[in-house]
Amino acid sequence: MSQPSTSSQETASSFGAATLDGYLSDLAAKIPAPGGGAVAALHAAQGAALVAMVARYTTRAKDAEHRPVIDRLIEAADAARARSLALADADAAAFTAVGAAYKLPKATEEEAAARTEAINAALVEAARVPARVMDEADEVLSLAAELLPIGNPNVVTDIGAAADAARAAATSSRLNIEINVTSLPAALGDPFAPALLRVEEIAARADALHAEVLRAVRG
Repeated sequence: MSQPSTSSQETASSFGAATLDGYLSDLAAKIPAPGGGAVAALHAAQGAALVAMVARYTTRAKDAEHRPVIDRLIEAADAARARSLALADADAAAFTAVGAAYKLPKATEEEAAARTEAINAALVEAARVPARVMDEADEVLSLAAELLPIGNPNVVTDIGAAADAARAAATSSRLNIEINVTSLPAALGDPFAPALLRVEEIAARADALHAEVLRAVRG
C-alpha cells in the first residue's frame, strides 16, 4: 500500500453486501480500493468457506463418529470466514486513511510533523490488517488439514482449493505488509517481522496439503 492516488469514487461500504460483479468491477477500476489487500482477505474468506462446505458434506450417517469434530470445524470455519470478510472492509478503510494522511497540510513545521505522525499511524494500521489476514490463512490451513483425513472424499479437492486460497492470502498479505513497512521508520516496522517470517512456513504447509489432496485424487 504505497501512497494511493486520489479518486472521487467511493468504495463499497461492505464487501459482504456487494455483488460479485460489482466487486470485480471496482477491483478492475482506476480507484484506490479495493486492491490486493482486500483480495488477500477474500482469499482467506473463500478458503474458510470451502472448509465449511466440505465439513457440511461430512455429516452423513457413516460420518457419525466424527460428528463432534465436524461440528467444531464448521463453527470455526464459519467464524474465520466472517473475520476474513471483515478484514476486507478493514483493509479498504486502512487504505483510505493512508490517503487522507498524505493529503494533510505540511506548510509549517508543526503541520509537517503532524502529517508525518498521521502517515506513520495509518501505515502501521495498513500493515496490521494483512498481518491479521495471515492469522486467518493459518487458521484455514489448520482446519483444512484436520478435516482432510475425515472429510467426505467426494469433495476432497475442495480441501486442496482451500489450502491454495489460504496460501494466496498469506503470500499476498506479505506484499501488503512489506510495502507499508518500507515506508515506516525501522522501529515502527519491527513488530511485523514475525508475521513476515511466517509466510514461508504457511506456504509450505499449504503446498504439502495440496500435494496430499492430489495424491488422494490420483489414488
